[in-house]
Amino acid sequence: PDDEYIVKNKPVTLTCRSTPATQIYFKCNGEWVHQDDHLIERNVDPATGKPSTRSFSRDFYQKWSSGGVDQSKQSIVRILRKYNFEEEPVGKEVALNQEVLLHCHPPEGVPPAEVEWQRNEHVIDPVSDPNFLVTADRNLIIKQARLADTANYTCVAKNIVARRKSSPATVLVYVNGGWSTWTTWSACSAVCGRGWQRRSRSCTNPTPLNGGLACDGQNVQKSACTATCPVDGGWSDWSNWSECGVDCSMWRSRECTQPLPGTGGKDCQGIDLQSLNCTSQQCLQTADGVEDVALYVGIVAVALCLTLILIVVVLVYRRKKQGLDADVADSSILTTGFQPMGIKPKNSHLLTIQPDLTTTTTSYQGTLRSRHDGTTHTGTAKFSMTNGPLLDPLHNGSHHTLHNGKITSDPAEFMTRLSNQTYFKTLPRDVANTSYGTFNFLGGRLTIPNTGISLLIPPEAIPRGKIYEIYLTAQKTEDLRLPLVGCQTLLSPIVSCGPPGVVLTRPTILSMDHCSDACPENWAIRLKKQNYEGVWEDVLMMGEELISEPYYCQLEAETCRVFSEQLGRFSLVGESLNMAAAKRLRLVLFSDAYCSTLEYNIRVYCMDDTQDVFKEVMQMERQLGGRLIDEPHVLLFKDSYHNLRLSIHDMPQAHWRSKLLAGYQEIPFYHIWNGSQRFLHCTFTLERLNLSTCELTCQLCVWQVEGEGQSFSLDFNIAKVTQFLLMDTNPSGSALAGPSAFQIPYLIRQKICSSLDTPCPNGADWRLLAQRLKLDRHMSFFASRASPTSMILDLWEAQHFHSGNLNQLATVMADIGKQEAMIFLVSDGEC
Repeated sequence: PDDEYIVKNKPVTLTCRSTPATQIYFKCNGEWVHQDDHLIERNVDPATGKPSTRSFSRDFYQKWSSGGVDQSKQSIVRILRKYNFEEEPVGKEVALNQEVLLHCHPPEGVPPAEVEWQRNEHVIDPVSDPNFLVTADRNLIIKQARLADTANYTCVAKNIVARRKSSPATVLVYVNGGWSTWTTWSACSAVCGRGWQRRSRSCTNPTPLNGGLACDGQNVQKSACTATCPVDGGWSDWSNWSECGVDCSMWRSRECTQPLPGTGGKDCQGIDLQSLNCTSQQCLQTADGVEDVALYVGIVAVALCLTLILIVVVLVYRRKKQGLDADVADSSILTTGFQPMGIKPKNSHLLTIQPDLTTTTTSYQGTLRSRHDGTTHTGTAKFSMTNGPLLDPLHNGSHHTLHNGKITSDPAEFMTRLSNQTYFKTLPRDVANTSYGTFNFLGGRLTIPNTGISLLIPPEAIPRGKIYEIYLTAQKTEDLRLPLVGCQTLLSPIVSCGPPGVVLTRPTILSMDHCSDACPENWAIRLKKQNYEGVWEDVLMMGEELISEPYYCQLEAETCRVFSEQLGRFSLVGESLNMAAAKRLRLVLFSDAYCSTLEYNIRVYCMDDTQDVFKEVMQMERQLGGRLIDEPHVLLFKDSYHNLRLSIHDMPQAHWRSKLLAGYQEIPFYHIWNGSQRFLHCTFTLERLNLSTCELTCQLCVWQVEGEGQSFSLDFNIAKVTQFLLMDTNPSGSALAGPSAFQIPYLIRQKICSSLDTPCPNGADWRLLAQRLKLDRHMSFFASRASPTSMILDLWEAQHFHSGNLNQLATVMADIGKQEAMIFLVSDGEC
């Protein structure tokens, strides 16, 4: 038998072979090996190959050994010490290309243990990968850490007796972010004069990985710029007339040199060469009488042709004028006839409907006082319109549409007609988030209740003689996805108004909520619009508006108001400029209205802080039978790439316990930031120890990892029936047409505009009105319009529809110093 090394309390086998028919016995330190006073012999049966065991008494060996015994050499059995590592490798977080040292001190053993290193259970071979080095004292060195070296490392010690692994050590190789190079400066936002230009860079050189630090600094820079104003060309003086030639004409010329056109300026308009017939004294008489007759005949023929053309033009104009006031455009015409610019309509003959000669013309009679004024008025204002109830205000939320000469108030039928058109196939079929109505030149207002979404159609925005069927709807993000890239996030609902392509003479005002923190220095906010092909385009950049564009936007603390001369599908998208940019989230808590079991669920919703999302969640919880257990709370969610964590603490342990296995629940950062789901929720399942327990007090903690958080105290009775938060049960939107849609009566509005539109030397005009109404930051936009006062009043109407006070507006007029402040006290006859 050979020498053996064994571990204490482990079995060992000593093998001895001899000639056949020879009995083999073992001694240990000179004593016979025995068990229960018997020696043990284990042989292998040559016939079967199986081991056999026979036991003999000690007396038998004493007798048998007298016949002669042959002994083998001695074999030594040693017991090893306890097999524990004296030093195990420890996990580390290291930067890219940094050297890594992992220590390993194996346990002491006989014979001494050999050491090998494993990465994710695979043996490391320093020969094949020279980036690894195993030192003489059995430590592992990674010369330059690579991303592929992120793994679990294990030190393995082994000898002929046993094999032992150390605890795994995790090496995490992180990459700190680095800025890319700056892009080139954009073109100056101003065509002429002072403007802005911007450049950007991205944190992609390299991109932060495995918890590496993000880039420090801003990714967008703005700089003031001055654009060279275009210079239009100007004519020089005419030269002297030339001498009279043989053709009885003389010439003179001029040049476009005072000044020369430059920087994209216009060329001179007109002719640069002029001719004139000479007088008979200056002209060389070369023509005979026959040529004079031909000249006179030609002049007469030209005069006759011009007369005929003039007669035809007059007849065509009179025919068109006769049918101007009877043009009526309903939604079926608008959705097929009107097309976006640049696309030729297939059925251009549908753009105009010939007047219905069977329809009589009457006068619209109704008050033009504020819709809040319930007094009666005797005076009437007369406007020429088609007979019918289309121009009456849509009281009590009723809706009327004109379609193929019939009046209908079925919202489902209206949405079905729209969805049959190509452009409107993405419109929702339900009417819960849709409002529509018919409007003429007096304007009106569409509102989707409990969403913060409305569309103001100012007076004179629709051309006189036209009647439009207009809709307003809020899209769901799961039905219509926006392509967002980089740090972009959806800040508002997706709102559709239309039909697109209708002719408007003044901009409408679309109001909708947004969820940004309203810090412009942290955001690059864009207004996006979907074109007819379904592609989303940037139509406006906040802070870089051009007054020549058909869009303008006012960003308030929680509301965005879009001035648009074109209807369509809009949304507000923000791109964070630094990690301080934050979205407003609304946290809402619901629970089961009735609980008859030991388990009790609390649902915590995390949503964008806009009214339309809150309405959707409330409708969903109403169907689930839930109840609101606390007031909604607002949380600022920063663009820091950190997830949102929620946990419940401080429950009375004697009555309640949580069934949540982890200490908190976590919502990933990108699920909240990308806006694909505008509300997310997690459920906390609690268990009461007794059915009689009804009082629940606890703390709800919400925080962003490595950021500030908030804690809310909850204290309520789960058995107490509470009334669900009341909301408007009207399933469809509301529409107001004509004077009832506005605070300011129509004729009073006209007087204010005529009084303030004319500039005054002392500034007591529309500029002072904008300043007193705190709208002076939009001076450039107002000044670009034909009637600045009307734009100010439109914005005031959009802001103060539910809270406006005409007396306050009258006080502002009086402060301006205008005697026209008394126009608010017009007589009933004037209205």
